[in-house]
Amino acid sequence: MHVDVILFSALILGGLALLSAGILFWVSKVFHVYEDPRIALVIHELPGANCGGCGFAGCRGLAEAMVRSASLSGLRCPVGGTGTNTRIATILGVKNEATRPTIAVSRCQGSCAHAPAKSRYEGAPSCAFAASLFAGESACPNGCLGLGDCQNACSFNAISINQETRLPEINELKCVSCGACAKNCPRLLIEMRYKDTPTGRFYVACRNTEKGAVAKKNCSVTCIGCGKCAKTCPHQAITIENNLAYINDKKCIGCGSCLEACPTRAIRRDMPHA
Repeated sequence: MHVDVILFSALILGGLALLSAGILFWVSKVFHVYEDPRIALVIHELPGANCGGCGFAGCRGLAEAMVRSASLSGLRCPVGGTGTNTRIATILGVKNEATRPTIAVSRCQGSCAHAPAKSRYEGAPSCAFAASLFAGESACPNGCLGLGDCQNACSFNAISINQETRLPEINELKCVSCGACAKNCPRLLIEMRYKDTPTGRFYVACRNTEKGAVAKKNCSVTCIGCGKCAKTCPHQAITIENNLAYINDKKCIGCGSCLEACPTRAIRRDMPHA
């Protein structure tokens, strides 16, 4: 009798095991999701930084988009650079879309010397938080707050806040153009500009849209929207809008005429690293 109970129990358990295995097999077939094997190959070529510089949440998102797309237009890994994108194009059998390398630049020169503090901030050490409360210690409503949101966002230690000037400094050798710093600046002071400009990168290091007289009260190197730079530019690379000049680096040839014409030295020229 005892043996029969054990045998019966074993048969029941064995039957349940077979039934469960059958159900699992059926479920795996019915709900199977096919994944293109090229996705794994593309992920292998990507650096795995998951920085979001490509516009996706991580490297896998970019890889899936690349495999689904008929071309790589608008799809690239800024961290991997040209070499990575070329290898991925070869894997997918598509043409590599050539793009010029870019680098982050800070469009503010409102240092402690150029934009003296008129008040003192003692709140949370966050630019986003401070920007929601007041204009800033210098009273410039568009200037850098110097609390390091851009520095904290950089996964490559390519940007840091100079404690003397209270402005961000970008290490050209470390910057991979992921754009994380630009996305995390509440005042949009970080911009991606073309890196491979032999005569230097020219840009207006100011985003203040106040009228000239008002802007000058808070910062000595602010753009006053006078338009002298735009008038001297031989290639119409400079426009004036909302009392602020802007240099289009797609049109700029680096002649330097704007640099000489600017009365407030609001235009910067960054020479590429040798």
